[in-house]
Amino acid sequence: MKIIDTSLSQPTDLSPFEREMVYNGLDCCVTAEVLDALLPQLDDHTARTYQFSKALQGPALEMRLRGCLVDQHRRQQIIEESFAKIEQLEAQLDRIVYEGIGMPSFNWRAPKDLQALFFDHLGIPPPRGKRSANRNVLEKLDEYIIARQLVRHITTMKDLFEQIKFLKAEVDPDGRMRTSYNIAGTSTGRFSSSYSEFGTGRNLQNVEEGLRSIFIADPGMKFAKFDAKQIQSRLVGALEWNELGDGTYLDVCESDDLHTLVAKMMWPDLGWTGDAKHDKDLAETPYYRHYTYRFMCKKLGHGSNFNGKPDTLAAQSKIPLALVREFQPKYFKAFPGHLGYHDWVENQIRRTGTIISITGRKRQFWGRRTDQEVYREANAYAPQADEAFIVAQGMLNIWRARTADLYFHDHDALTVSYPEAAEDEIIPKLLKQLEHPIQLKHGRMLLIPYDCKVGWNKGDWSKGNPDGLKDYTGHDKRKRTPTLSILDRKLR
Repeated sequence: MKIIDTSLSQPTDLSPFEREMVYNGLDCCVTAEVLDALLPQLDDHTARTYQFSKALQGPALEMRLRGCLVDQHRRQQIIEESFAKIEQLEAQLDRIVYEGIGMPSFNWRAPKDLQALFFDHLGIPPPRGKRSANRNVLEKLDEYIIARQLVRHITTMKDLFEQIKFLKAEVDPDGRMRTSYNIAGTSTGRFSSSYSEFGTGRNLQNVEEGLRSIFIADPGMKFAKFDAKQIQSRLVGALEWNELGDGTYLDVCESDDLHTLVAKMMWPDLGWTGDAKHDKDLAETPYYRHYTYRFMCKKLGHGSNFNGKPDTLAAQSKIPLALVREFQPKYFKAFPGHLGYHDWVENQIRRTGTIISITGRKRQFWGRRTDQEVYREANAYAPQADEAFIVAQGMLNIWRARTADLYFHDHDALTVSYPEAAEDEIIPKLLKQLEHPIQLKHGRMLLIPYDCKVGWNKGDWSKGNPDGLKDYTGHDKRKRTPTLSILDRKLR
C-alpha cells in the first residue's frame, strides 16, 4: 500500500486518486469527531430517534439495491400514447391561435410566445403585474373564459411531457429502476427519495397513478400495498385526546370515512345520497387534473388541522378561496378540538420552543417564538413525525421477519413482494407485523389500520389494467395476465 506524505502542502502535489483518498479520509474523521461531540448531548428522546434511524439503514439499503422490474412494453406504450396526445393537442392549439387569434408564429414551449398570446393578443392583465407564464400564472389565467381552452391545452401538454420525462428515466442494465432513500432527509423522519447512486431512476415515492403500472412484480411473485388509513388525521385526533381530553375528531376517524365527510362539508350539493359506497365513489371522481374531490379535501383537512390560512389552502387544493373561507368555520365548529390544539402548540413553542410527538420524537424550533410560520410548522410536526415512525416501524418489522421483500416506501404506504402461491398465508402475517398499538391517556389505545391491495403491478386495477392492485378481501381469484414483456426487456 502506498503511504501518502501528508507534509505535502499543496493539493496539486497529489494525484487525483490520492486527493480523493484524502478527501474521503477527512470526511470520515470529521464525521467521527462530530459524533463524539453530539452523543453526550442526546437525551432519552433523541437517543431513541438516533438508534431507530440507524436500524432503518438495513431495509432502506435493501430497497435501494433491489429496485423494481420495469415493464418495457407498457413503458413504451405509454410514451407513444403521450406523444400522440401531445401531437393532437398541439395541432388543435396551433389552429386556435392562428385562425382564431391571428398569431402566425407561435411556440407554446416558449415563455415569450405565451406572454404575447395572453397579455398582448388577448389583453389579459398579468397577475400581480408580472409578465410570466409559469404553472401558477397559467392556472390563474384559467379563470378567464377567453383563455380557458388555451390554458388547458397548454397545461395538459406540459403534464404529458412530465410523464414522458419520468418514463424515460434511465433503467439499469438488469431491467430494474432504482431510487435512493434518504432516512435523515426531513426533520419529521419521513423518507425522501431521488436518483439512485448511479444517476439512474428518480424519486419513486410520488409517481402519478397513471404511470405506476410500469412497475411489475418478478415472475412467480406478487405485490401487496399496505396503506395506513387516515393516519395523520388519527394522530391529530390522538393529540387532541391526550392534551385536551377531546375525542370528537378521533371518534370520527375511527368510525367513518373522514375525507368523504369533509368533501360533503365542502360541496354539500354535489349529489350525496347517504349511501357510504355511493358517496365515496362520488368523492373519488376527478376534480382537478387527476386529483379527486376526496384527495383535495384530504389536503384541505390536513391544512386546516395544521392551522393553514384560507389563501394558502385555496392555492394548494385548487378550491376557490371563497369556498375555503366558507368551509373552515363549519369545519372548526364540527371539530372544535383543532382550535384547542393550535393554542396548545402555540403555548408549547412560546414556553419551551420544543414539540415532542406521541411516539417520542423531539424537535427544537429555532425560529422566533412569536412567528406564525413557526407555529404552522410546529402544528404539522408531531402528526407527521408519528406517521413516519409508525410506518417505518412496520417496515422494520417486516424486514426483520423476512416474511416478504420490501419494494417501495411511499410515506404512508408500503409495497412488498411475496410468492403469489402463498398469498393467503402471508397477507395476515404482514398485517399483524404492521400493527403498532400506542397507549394514549385515560386508558385509550390507538391502533392504525391498514388497507391492503394486491396485484402484479403497482397501478390500481381497472379493465385496462387487469393485473393492477385490487382490494384484498381474503382471497384473490385472479391469475396473472400472460405477457412477454417480463422476459422481453431491453438491456442497456
